[in-house]
Amino acid sequence: MSGSRTAPADVGHIACIGAGVIGGGWVAHFLARGYRVTAWDPAPDASEKLHRLVDLAWPALTELGLAEGADRNNLTVAETLENAVADADFVQESAPEDLELKRDLLARIDAATPVDVVISSSTSGFTMTEMQERCTTPQRLVVGHPFNPPYLIPLVEVVGGEGTEESAVRWASEFFEVAGKSVITMDREVPGFIANRLQEAIWREALHMVANGEATVEQIDTSITEGPGLRWPLFGPCLTFHLAGGEGGMAHMLDHFGPSLKAPWTRLEAPELTGELRDRMVSGCEQAADGRDNAELVAQRDSAVIAVMRAMQQLKEAG
Repeated sequence: MSGSRTAPADVGHIACIGAGVIGGGWVAHFLARGYRVTAWDPAPDASEKLHRLVDLAWPALTELGLAEGADRNNLTVAETLENAVADADFVQESAPEDLELKRDLLARIDAATPVDVVISSSTSGFTMTEMQERCTTPQRLVVGHPFNPPYLIPLVEVVGGEGTEESAVRWASEFFEVAGKSVITMDREVPGFIANRLQEAIWREALHMVANGEATVEQIDTSITEGPGLRWPLFGPCLTFHLAGGEGGMAHMLDHFGPSLKAPWTRLEAPELTGELRDRMVSGCEQAADGRDNAELVAQRDSAVIAVMRAMQQLKEAG
């Protein structure tokens, strides 16, 4: 099937199916990398919202540096899914996390897309094996799981399903790298993938602490931004704990602190999302926002992430 597939470095036209927060973030990223993008979303106001999202992201993308030929005018919003994918070199689907919807939509995309084109899903929880079962050519479907906002956060996790050819996984990983992403090509399907499993553990513990009155939203966020989060841009949790072991490294860390793993410090089962817990989380975030609207928060987040990314790049180049 892959004999006439466009080489990853030669991709020029990308179709983005689904244009919400994630899909729109993909659109902005691809436009900034110089691609022509055709988007489709069934919502009646999708075009207006998509253009607003791209405009909101563009200052950050400009700050990072646009690729040659990058232009917001390279975006077309198609009237039908079929028109969107008709001459695409690559398709990125970003529909809501509803398994039946994903199965039906990917089957439609599969039927309408030229046979050699790789189709990627932005799912954050479903496996490709679950989603590709209604497709006629499942061998070219992969998961390309991004992180919000996709135009700014480099990571994308790539993995195929039981019906996916390894060549499609390799092609997708190479394409995402060409498109400016940092790629983890997973060895096997894992529900929730890698990064989501880790951040979900923190999220569940945070909900438990709020539900039990042990910490506020502000305290929880500060505990990360002023604590472990400062160490993680350069070294992840494993190397961080390796350093915690001193000269003995991870071996000393595990031998010395291993018994504490049995201490009841964490509760990985999710707490019941009661109305009271929901309200406390919402009000806590409103207090933390301190009157800033979404556009202000996005601009501040993007500026901070860019500063961290630039500092990390300088460290890598120096070292």
